[in-house]
Amino acid sequence: MVSESDLDVTLDVVRAGAAGPAEGIFGPASMTWRIDREAVIFLGAGRALLLQLAHPWVAAAVAEHSRTFADPVGRFHRTFELMFTMVFGSLDGATAAARRLHRRHAMISGVLPEAIGPFAQGSSYYANDIAALRWVHATLVETAAIAHDLVLPPLPPEEREQYWAESRLFGSLFGLKPADLPADWSSFTDYNAAMARSDTLSVSPAARDVAHHIFTGARRWLRPPRWYLALSVQMLPERLRTGFGFDVDERDRRAADRALKWTRRVYPHLPTRIRYVGPYHEAQARLQGKPRLELATRWLNRAWTGRPRLDDSRKK
Repeated sequence: MVSESDLDVTLDVVRAGAAGPAEGIFGPASMTWRIDREAVIFLGAGRALLLQLAHPWVAAAVAEHSRTFADPVGRFHRTFELMFTMVFGSLDGATAAARRLHRRHAMISGVLPEAIGPFAQGSSYYANDIAALRWVHATLVETAAIAHDLVLPPLPPEEREQYWAESRLFGSLFGLKPADLPADWSSFTDYNAAMARSDTLSVSPAARDVAHHIFTGARRWLRPPRWYLALSVQMLPERLRTGFGFDVDERDRRAADRALKWTRRVYPHLPTRIRYVGPYHEAQARLQGKPRLELATRWLNRAWTGRPRLDDSRKK
């Protein structure tokens, strides 16, 4: 378990390795900003969500403690506001967001209603468990790199190593110590491959319920298009595709291929004002000493986080 004192220790590591008070944890020269500023990484959001739900602890926590069913848009906005503040916020803003996340996780615990994978019925789960946090962190990092490489030139090995080194610092915001994470990119891919084979990832009824609600059962205007579901499912290991049981047919797969082909052709030529996410533009404005954000940045922020700007001033 990650305790509050554990988080204090890892946040000291974050401060020691941060780019600067205004630059935040990573700063404009980082691979993290270069990758996470791209709106195209949202192509992988469905994959990351499904991989997280495939962990029975995560699925149970979402089903029993989240407002995903009642307020799916609000959950989307809250999640992205927190993650973007960690990545693009000031140093104080990022560490305050880490503390908010830890406090939120500290309130999430329960017991599994049924046996699934290696977990017995009635066994306890905790959101601040190190192994569960490590898996959630891995899904975010790996999926961002995969989505980037789907559309943009693939990252060369040295940039992947830099990205992983920065991602280990990102993990510190979850309360994960360096020893809790793989040492390099090769070890990281080995960890992901081992998890994909392990029955630790087992699709529970709760996971299927949440996934089907988000992808097919939410209000009609909120449903992702069929091609997005097909793309998300295609990026999963085969046994997890079967476990979630989505009805994806050949027509959906062809639509996903067409959407991806069109995105590869058009996306690199988009103006950066549209191509990069609002929190990245906000971070650039902060570094340039501009207290007032442009209308386009405020609009993009609302689309991604539900707010006109990152709540970078909230207290620890």
